[in-house]
Parts: sequence; structure tokens; C-alpha cells
Amino acid sequence: QVHLVESGGGQVQPGHSLTLSCAAAENTLSNYAVGWFRQGPGQEREFVASIGRTGGSTYYSTALGGRVAISRDNAKNTVSLQMERLRPGDTAVYFCAAGEQSAYNEKQYDFWGQGTQVTVSS
Repeated sequence: QVHLVESGGGQVQPGHSLTLSCAAAENTLSNYAVGWFRQGPGQEREFVASIGRTGGSTYYSTALGGRVAISRDNAKNTVSLQMERLRPGDTAVYFCAAGEQSAYNEKQYDFWGQGTQVTVSS
């Protein structure tokens, strides 16, 4: 059992940047591939980015237009999602998930955090 927690969300103005972080309460995140997903108001949950256990096998949603970067620090058992040039359409709850492989399909992940709210507005 892995309990994930996301942090770093909040309100940000359009055009600004924000970095989210994912950690495991058990400090075991380095054992897993990690994916980031988001769900906006009235929207389906969608893939954002993912990364393999050792930092390879990175994948990005084409819908994000190169505005995100995923990285991990296994010494700290954390995975970060850097977002820049944020738009109102990026407003969503952002979730991190852990699984065996880096993948864009949410069904490939075994553990999910509760999510952190990102609101992009002026």
C-alpha cells in the first residue's frame, strides 16, 4: 500500500508558472513509475505526463504544448511537475499516481493521491 500526496497547488495568474510535487507517506515513491493526471471542471480525467522509476521513459500529453516538464528526485522520494505559461484552461485538480510502468493510461497505475487544486485566473 502506497499513500500518495500532492502539494504545490493553488491560485496562479495566467502566464505564470507553478510546480507540483508528489510524495509517498511511506517514502517509497522511488520504487514506482509516476504519472500526473488532471481533471478540470466538467471534464474527464486526462493524462499530463509520466516518468519511469529511474527517471527515464518520460511521456507528455501533446495537449499541453510543451508547457510541462516532469522530473524526479529519488533521494527525496519525490516527483515534480513543472508547469509554465499557465492558462485558465489548465484549471483542474491534479493527481499523481504510482505504478509499475510509465504510461499514459490511468488504468496502468495502482495508487492515487487525493489531488491538489490548481486554479488559473486573474
